[in-house]
Amino acid sequence: MTELGEFLQARRAQLRPADAGMTAFGERRRVPGLRREELAHLAGISPSYYTRLEQGHSRGASPAVLDAIAGALRLDRDEREHLRRLATATAKRTAAVKPVPERVHPATLELLDLMGDVPALVQGRRTDILAWNALGHALLAGHLDFGAPGRPGDRPNTARMIFLDAHSRELYADWPRKARAVVGNLRLAVGRYPDDAALSALVGELSVKSPEFATIWADHRIRPCDAAAYELRHPLVGGLTFTQQAFDVARSPDQMLVALTVPTGSASHHALTLLAGQANSDRAMISRCTSEAPS
Repeated sequence: MTELGEFLQARRAQLRPADAGMTAFGERRRVPGLRREELAHLAGISPSYYTRLEQGHSRGASPAVLDAIAGALRLDRDEREHLRRLATATAKRTAAVKPVPERVHPATLELLDLMGDVPALVQGRRTDILAWNALGHALLAGHLDFGAPGRPGDRPNTARMIFLDAHSRELYADWPRKARAVVGNLRLAVGRYPDDAALSALVGELSVKSPEFATIWADHRIRPCDAAAYELRHPLVGGLTFTQQAFDVARSPDQMLVALTVPTGSASHHALTLLAGQANSDRAMISRCTSEAPS
């Protein structure tokens, strides 16, 4: 079954007849959610055509048909766009390619450095962390090497960290919510870059290594990680709540600049100030040790 078919099947299973304004007459249903013929009826298309589409035997569904199916499934704006991307990818279906390593533009690195009082990082299309400033590193991944994002083979990956790294799991007070957001955003990436071999490999790796990832992935829920509030339990400064916002990088459309802000004067702001002082002290010590090392 294609990615499009899996998405349609999963979303159909999540919609009950009553949700769609249909009356169930008490018969025992062998499948959860709507049957194929029921969804086809709601969308105004033939059951046989919808079945072929879901099973991957029909390509090139028209925008009108996709809109009708999206309406029947009660998809929101982001989900509708995801459906269109999957349909386009199914129609083209090209061989997977291994993309070149992502690089951060110098202007973006300069902006990251200027955001010294705000934890920030640059994330790539596969949730690889391509760069971070000192405070972003200290807040989210102080247990990792600060220079790792600069080495393509060692780059931290947000999805791997959330599901496979004990520190990141313990960091988020509501880990399940963060996990769902990461998977939802990864679903969007798969729709945008269906031929990305490295992205497919990441999904396969997480599906094997994390049963929780596999369960959430099977829901086919999508969610852009554009803005959200999270509570952290930081091992050095305790609890704090921040707002995460993601912005497209103009020079690199596949990348996002992620900034984490706290209300000025709040307890979270005080905790972040303490963390910044600790991070600056640690970096100064590392710099001094490096400069004093014998050549």
